[in-house]
Amino acid sequence: MADKEEKESYLVTEKLVKRFDEALAVDEVSLSVRRGEIFALLGSSGCGKSTLLRMLAGFEKPSSGRILLGGQDVASLPPYDRPINMMFQSYALFPHLDIWENIAFGLKREGLPKAEIKQRVGEMLDLVQLAPYAKRKPHQLSGGQQQRVALARSLAKRPKLLLLDEPLGALDKKLREQTQFELVNIIETVGVTCVMVTHDQEEAMTMAGRIAVMSSKGSVLQVGTPVEVYEHPVNRFVADFIGNVNLFEGRLSVDETDRCAAVTAIGEIQVGHGVSGTLNMPMAIAVRPEKIEISRERPAVNKNIFAGKVKEIAYFGSYSTYIVLTSDGSHVKITEANTSRQALSEITWEDNVFFWWDDRAGVVLRD
Repeated sequence: MADKEEKESYLVTEKLVKRFDEALAVDEVSLSVRRGEIFALLGSSGCGKSTLLRMLAGFEKPSSGRILLGGQDVASLPPYDRPINMMFQSYALFPHLDIWENIAFGLKREGLPKAEIKQRVGEMLDLVQLAPYAKRKPHQLSGGQQQRVALARSLAKRPKLLLLDEPLGALDKKLREQTQFELVNIIETVGVTCVMVTHDQEEAMTMAGRIAVMSSKGSVLQVGTPVEVYEHPVNRFVADFIGNVNLFEGRLSVDETDRCAAVTAIGEIQVGHGVSGTLNMPMAIAVRPEKIEISRERPAVNKNIFAGKVKEIAYFGSYSTYIVLTSDGSHVKITEANTSRQALSEITWEDNVFFWWDDRAGVVLRD
């Protein structure tokens, strides 16, 4: 039982607070990160996620709260006494040292025997597949290769906790997408516990096993797997921040065990679960664009079907997006997968269309 508890709560923050004078940067953040997990702190710029990461690393001292690593409170320890390493967005490689020396730098500072340093650097170079580039300088490598060198240097000291601050922010979009999987594979091969900070929702959902979504005021709004956060957001902020979403404001008109409904400006919307609320209370229903069907012909369905006019169409290769103007003047975003190279939708600008969704597609949000 003790081993299970340690695995479930290897890194724990308890009501962690950071103030800069009167400004509250991190607001009572309590998190539990499992051993070997890749955990993402996701939020917009200025939400406190990097400040939280710097407190874990020891570069910022908490105003209050505790940081437990393997049961030990490390909040008062200086950075060099913590079994933690941090990789910065800029990589911070030494330009005058070759790749081998960059990776060996921290090990030499610790005074490890030369034979052990040689072994560890060799292992790291093999791990990140850069052994042939050991004698090159950082400027002779691509951005993705530099990122792997920085990761190898961080892992060479065998930290118990690896912190990544916007690890792929310096790479272009295509290289970033490619490197996400490489980075995850390396971290999982080593088995190190990892906390990463990012403002890129796709990056968080691709790399992390669980995500903590932070508000603009430094608090944590929701923690869950990528599926849980995307499919079951707890409030409007999370629903809107993670992916695209249509929010329909209304008032509760039906509330039963297995279903509810709300009267909205576009009509009554039915949802396939109850909310245990009070009739006529205000609420919002969130529906993702890809869960909505669209057609010029009226479908054979009898609920959650509405009409509108197509005002915008955007082609993104794998999918197309339609912006539909409804009778109340609001806009609904709908995405449709382009499953065939030859198939082109017959829907075009200014077409009158019907759009609809299954009652299980909507999520009720009270906040």
